[in-house]
Amino acid sequence: MRRLLPVSLLAALLCCALPCRADAWLFAYFTQNGEDGLHFAASTDAYTWEKIGGSWLTPKVGKARLMRDPCIVRGPDGTFHMVWTSGWNENNIGYASSRDLIHWSEQEELPVMAHEPGVLNAWAPEIVYDDARGEFLIFWASTVPGKFKETSGSSEEKYNHRMYATTTKDFATFTPTRLFYDPGFSVIDATFLQAHGKRYLIVKDETRNPPRKHLRIAEAPDLRGPFGSLSAPITPPGLWVEGPTAIQAGDDVIVYYDAYTTKHYGALRSRDLKHWEDVTARMRFPDEGTPQRMRHGTVFAVPDHVLAALRASAARQTP
Repeated sequence: MRRLLPVSLLAALLCCALPCRADAWLFAYFTQNGEDGLHFAASTDAYTWEKIGGSWLTPKVGKARLMRDPCIVRGPDGTFHMVWTSGWNENNIGYASSRDLIHWSEQEELPVMAHEPGVLNAWAPEIVYDDARGEFLIFWASTVPGKFKETSGSSEEKYNHRMYATTTKDFATFTPTRLFYDPGFSVIDATFLQAHGKRYLIVKDETRNPPRKHLRIAEAPDLRGPFGSLSAPITPPGLWVEGPTAIQAGDDVIVYYDAYTTKHYGALRSRDLKHWEDVTARMRFPDEGTPQRMRHGTVFAVPDHVLAALRASAARQTP
């Protein structure tokens, strides 16, 4: 007799495997330098973002005790897993999990680059669930001095990033760190997008000499690669950006980015991932134009009951 999956588990698996029709979206982000931890904003239309309360998790791991670049994914069992940049010059990243985004596990340091003596950093980790293999893929940008000499000096002083990765099924054991993506230039802030039945990789070209600092996109038939040819820049010419995160909202694909030099969040919209429209003017982000403005975050779908519980918790915490 064939055993059937419980409806709740089947729904969770389908949500991870396909572009999930969102009840709502949450934007996980940090402010200033990441000292005060995790922040959330919510939206039901992907354009108007409402701030939810204050900080939801205070950083406790890493030498610098920061929580920058938070990335959250919901696993097949409904558990949310988060990774983040725990400091500017460290060989580890932060990790914690939660069933409701309110109560969190003990924070952990994942020493993903401890095997590389002299490594300068482990920046902007992202996490996705690989439903084909039943595992989580975690990837980030690091500079290992002396590697990739052909592009040394093309980015910020000393830095020459490539993307590295590890996988895990249980967050207790991890595969050895491996080189994940080398496009032939200094690259950071990679993120995956699933839209219109296909998967894509979005990356930031970190080249400074000559200045690029833009986003490009490639098809990603498999989370492990190989990846297709990179597109021309999709962000506005001359604008330095970082921290892309992308969703499909209806027929539209929306890519959000942190325009860090001009200190605002921006967004692009497309239906074919070839022609892009700047929709920044339509966006409403919390605290824009203030020191508490949103910084490099991740958008992910959540059920209505999760958002309702977050809002209720925030209301109880408000004096």
